[in-house]
Amino acid sequence: MFYGEYLHSIDRKGRLILPAHFREVAKANFIERFFVTRGLDKCLFMFSEEEWRLQEQKFKSISFTRQQARAFTRLYFSGAVEVIPDKQGRILIPQYLKDFAEIKREVMLIGVSNRIEIWAKEKWFEFYNSSRQSFEEIAERLMDTA
Repeated sequence: MFYGEYLHSIDRKGRLILPAHFREVAKANFIERFFVTRGLDKCLFMFSEEEWRLQEQKFKSISFTRQQARAFTRLYFSGAVEVIPDKQGRILIPQYLKDFAEIKREVMLIGVSNRIEIWAKEKWFEFYNSSRQSFEEIAERLMDTA
């Protein structure tokens, strides 16, 4: 559903405008609200409300008696915030999430099928440059198990 890489800036009021393509996808799929939370690899995850509910169901199936499950779900859900884009497609990301992802001004919005990832520009390019050489190896290992 969400695909592509887009460079955007956070404005003086701390708002981030969603790429036009993501806004079009949201409109076509009747998505009015999103949930943003701490992601992996120092980025933020942004899910449609429907996808967020699916994520919640997956986590509910993990036993809370496992220490790692408790720790992960605490950090994941305590960081979550509901965002509703305004008419210009802007959202406000709380400072604690920007701090987590080390976001200053420029961000990369990455479409990853069922979610959008929000990266500090520098962090995205560090990840991309360190991962692109092994892209084919990773694909080979993952596809052999599929």
